[in-house]
Amino acid sequence: MAQPIETIAQLFYAAAERNLPDALAARRNGVYVPISHAEMVAQVERLALAMAARGLKVGDRVAIMSENRPEWAILDFACAIQGLPDVTIYCTLNAPQAAFILKDSQARWVVCSDRGQLDKVLTHWDLLPSLEAAVLMDGELPEGTGRSLIHWNTLQEEGQAMEARRPEVRAWGEQRKPSDILTLIYTSGTTADPKGAMLTHGNLVTNVLAAESTVDFIEQERALSFLPLTHIFERMAGQFLWFHIGASIYYAESVNTVAADLLEVRPTVMASVPRIYEKIYAKIYDTVSSGPFIKRLIFHWAMQAGRQAVPYLLKGQEPPSWKGAWYRAARKVVFEKIRQRTGGRLKVAVSGGAPLSGKIMEFFWILGIPILEGYGLTETSPIITVNRFGEVVPGCVGRPLYKEWNGRPFVKIAPDGEILCQGPNIMVGYWNNEQATQEAIDADGYFHTGDIGHLDDQGRLYITDRKKELIVTSGGKKIAPQPIENLLKEDKYISQAVLIGDQRNYITALIVPNFDSLARWAGYKKITFRNHADLIQNPLIYAKVGSRVERANEQLSNYERIKKMVLLDQEMTLEGGQLTPSLKVKRRVVNQMYAAQIEAMYSETKD
Repeated sequence: MAQPIETIAQLFYAAAERNLPDALAARRNGVYVPISHAEMVAQVERLALAMAARGLKVGDRVAIMSENRPEWAILDFACAIQGLPDVTIYCTLNAPQAAFILKDSQARWVVCSDRGQLDKVLTHWDLLPSLEAAVLMDGELPEGTGRSLIHWNTLQEEGQAMEARRPEVRAWGEQRKPSDILTLIYTSGTTADPKGAMLTHGNLVTNVLAAESTVDFIEQERALSFLPLTHIFERMAGQFLWFHIGASIYYAESVNTVAADLLEVRPTVMASVPRIYEKIYAKIYDTVSSGPFIKRLIFHWAMQAGRQAVPYLLKGQEPPSWKGAWYRAARKVVFEKIRQRTGGRLKVAVSGGAPLSGKIMEFFWILGIPILEGYGLTETSPIITVNRFGEVVPGCVGRPLYKEWNGRPFVKIAPDGEILCQGPNIMVGYWNNEQATQEAIDADGYFHTGDIGHLDDQGRLYITDRKKELIVTSGGKKIAPQPIENLLKEDKYISQAVLIGDQRNYITALIVPNFDSLARWAGYKKITFRNHADLIQNPLIYAKVGSRVERANEQLSNYERIKKMVLLDQEMTLEGGQLTPSLKVKRRVVNQMYAAQIEAMYSETKD
């Protein structure tokens, strides 16, 4: 009888027994190069031996500053087996932000992907009393720094010199317990300094096993990994879950190469945040809009067939009679060609990290790419709820992973509407921050998510908004911005939207247009422009986007309607500082960056 899996160390060795030739794969000189399970186990064990020989011991923290790549997974599993909690740091953070996490976590080592990441560490090393060494994965080590710098290849060579001792590493893994701290993941810190959520082996393993039970995975799955592994969603789903079910994990070069990587990798499973699905949706509609009239006509015919069929598809049923025949024809003539642009083999896509528009979810189901939306947070490892096949409801994030845990509701709603959760997935607490831990986890053990929502009579969860992001107008009306922003983003002329109005007497919006669609419309209208900034200054363009906002307003209550807007000429991005790593809007940052434009909407005389 197989040993039950209770730790990530056990998960690793159990998965490696599949002995796939391409357990992991990444581009090297433009070509995907696979790494087998056998080679991966060897590299993990050699690395663990080298780190132990250099003095790292159980409980020491090792920080990771790297993009997604095989070395990330190899280091992660080596730390898990050896009992070294790893501290994940986003590559997009600047040097002071990275230094804060290194200092707060008291990391002894930091492993950097390249010189750019290493330079961030070197500039602040004097402020990091616990840091003893830095490891570089790629490139040449700088000389004359006076610091202990080690190359990744050197560690592998040192481990290979101890090849006969590799069985010791597996024995170390057997010493791990579910209660051992696996990792420290720092929250994005949009409202205060980041806090390090302490997650255990048991937290992640129970989440992986519960998530696995929601979908019937098969042998030889293939996944494309492109969200940062630093983020809990990709770490759990895009690494531990895929590894556990025996999927081959292929790493995209970046989010910008996903379209090309999908065609080459041809994944069967994928995890993503809504922003990626929004971009794919917008690109498809933009391509259709720019095509010949007959193609546009056929596409809209097919979409009409899809809308007739989608209520049945979401319930796991075949559309009946003529609806089914119509949809099958549309799928063959139109949708299969579009589906091929994702590689043609996707059987399930998972969405998390932020609310997904119901319209976009339905669109992908119509294409033949079922999306299952889930909900959770870093502190919950992350999944709390997820949609299951046969019971998908757009706008709903599904049923809780468990109905009860230890005789109490796994999920419950507080009197003020806040979603609370207790169970095996809840973090131990925040690293070195007892006050924040007590504020987050109440005396009954329930974690307070900060999200507002409700459960329907079937036990399915609906998210209204973030508790701290609710807009309260000067008239006392409470408005959830995310549903309205999602409504706006469904329009082909709108790429991003941020609602403004807290403590104001009416609602306004910052809007980033879909410039591909808008530029095409401008061409039809013979509107000339030099760049995006020039385009949005044109009164006809402002009126065009304004008319699309009015379409959305027609679906809103009077106090929710957008009275004024500002068009922005650049997309809000992670690199620009306006988005979190899971591509959610940092409202505080956006409010600061566009303070002048926002004030202008409230200081001008209302039309």
